[in-house]
Amino acid sequence: QVRLMESGGGLVQAGGSLRLSCAASGSSSGFNAMGWYRQTPGKQRELVAVITSSGNTNYADSVKGRFTISRDNAKITVYLQMNSLKPEDTAVYYCHADLWNLRYWGQGTQVTVSS
Repeated sequence: QVRLMESGGGLVQAGGSLRLSCAASGSSSGFNAMGWYRQTPGKQRELVAVITSSGNTNYADSVKGRFTISRDNAKITVYLQMNSLKPEDTAVYYCHADLWNLRYWGQGTQVTVSS
């Protein structure tokens, strides 16, 4: 059974930093792409950043230069370092892990950035 466990969300002032972690389990062969999406009330879930198993990354334009995604394949964990946070970054952040043609999601972690 695949499980994704997120941690690291919280409340931070604008300009501050947070680091999100997502530990995955349940796949002996690891996962393909892993990444982060975010969602605010009334809006669709949007891509924040994704990283492939070989380390290629892709970011939403709104976070480029501020957020960094990384992964530790030995620990099957993906990280999102968020710097220079803005109030508009406030959202529930969800990690995902892809295994073949299936996408698994974490339960979400709240990030709140105060102005």
